[in-house]
Amino acid sequence: MLTLAPDQLRGSIPPLVTPFKNGAVDYDAYAGLVEFQAKEGSHGILVNGTTSEPASLTVEERNKIVDVAVEAAAGRLTVVAATGSQSYAETEALTRHAAAKDGVDALLIVTPYYSRPPQRGLVEYYRRLNELHNKPWMIYHIPGRAAVDVKVETAVEIDKVCPTFVGMKHASLDLGYVSDLFEAISPDLRIFVGLEELSFPMMAVGACGLMNAVGNLRPKPLAEMCEAVWAGDLNKGRELHHQLFEINKAVFYDINPIPMKYMMKRLGIMPENEHRIPLMPATPEIEKKLDGVLKHTGLI
Repeated sequence: MLTLAPDQLRGSIPPLVTPFKNGAVDYDAYAGLVEFQAKEGSHGILVNGTTSEPASLTVEERNKIVDVAVEAAAGRLTVVAATGSQSYAETEALTRHAAAKDGVDALLIVTPYYSRPPQRGLVEYYRRLNELHNKPWMIYHIPGRAAVDVKVETAVEIDKVCPTFVGMKHASLDLGYVSDLFEAISPDLRIFVGLEELSFPMMAVGACGLMNAVGNLRPKPLAEMCEAVWAGDLNKGRELHHQLFEINKAVFYDINPIPMKYMMKRLGIMPENEHRIPLMPATPEIEKKLDGVLKHTGLI
């Protein structure tokens, strides 16, 4: 495992949505989202994560989004680029591009989805990708979407054969898995929380930060939660966790990022609420529920 400085690659790093306008990626609006995160106190941004609808984006679009993010961040935010896909060739192209950017601080590479590879296939997949670059990188572990689990023993093998491996975004309800990873690899492993409901609990057992979709809406309290845990103020961290409870649930009233985009447009965070097929905007019924949450939480 690559050793990082204690303050390197940690904190609230929200996975940004991708704004569209008339079917095209709105790169100016994307730069505006980066600026919003910087002003609201986020520690970084995750580019091309699940919340960005990456399966609907071309390799060229994903690469340009990385370029726009780096330019807009201008060194003020940690930039993590998600470069994974279901295809090794596509992942290689995305990884080469992001790894060549000086402003990209780390890579996040999802387990290849749909193919349901064996554990030895995951080890070889990541070994070959690590040969392409020298950036710190993490596994994106999201078994609910990828249909493949990374066993603890497999993570240990990946660590052995990948010199710049540093951690994982863990989007699973298995909290015990996190402690198992720390025990098997290192307590310095960078583990980011990938499910909103486990934000505080996972940080309390050692996660270094959050990569939560809700950070598109409420960046500040997520950053404050991280800082509270770092300061040992668990009471404040728990309080922030409960404050976010209702909005955390609302983000998943429909498939992510459908509710998120509606609320972001409603709050003026981005100009359009547009998706690419097969995702679609929220239904009137869901919009009504989301408006109720925004009112109840004082956001409108």
